[in-house]
Amino acid sequence: MSEPIYQPRGLHFEEFEIGRVLVTAARTITESDIVTFAGLSGDFNQIHTDAEFAAQDTFGQRVAHGLLVQSIATGLAVQSGIIEGTVLAFRELSAKFSLPIFIGDTVHVKIEIKDKKAFPRLGGGNVMMKYSVINQHGQAVQRGNWVMLVKS
Repeated sequence: MSEPIYQPRGLHFEEFEIGRVLVTAARTITESDIVTFAGLSGDFNQIHTDAEFAAQDTFGQRVAHGLLVQSIATGLAVQSGIIEGTVLAFRELSAKFSLPIFIGDTVHVKIEIKDKKAFPRLGGGNVMMKYSVINQHGQAVQRGNWVMLVKS
């Protein structure tokens, strides 16, 4: 009997269809997420890490780092399986952070395949994905485009 071999779940470049929409699973943002991200990034801005300061500031409570949420969003995309094992590189990112994300907010990602361009010499092609990070109230808190190089 032979050993099982890992088979990626991700789509290959040719399998991406322009116009296809995918919605990921959801994830709740925790205080631990914020503290860990502050430690990793070095961004200890008080609006993220100081509850007393943040209570007196614009939003009245601590706000998750925009780039933390962006990282969680890309992780949710990978966990969906669409690019698991087939993405070669994350090539471009555009992002607009529209609304704050707080501890206890739950987010998911809506992804629409907008465009693709083959790069045979690289063994695949770019897939442009329009994404929206949606909170538990159905509001888009972040949106933009991701361009990923995906295997053929």
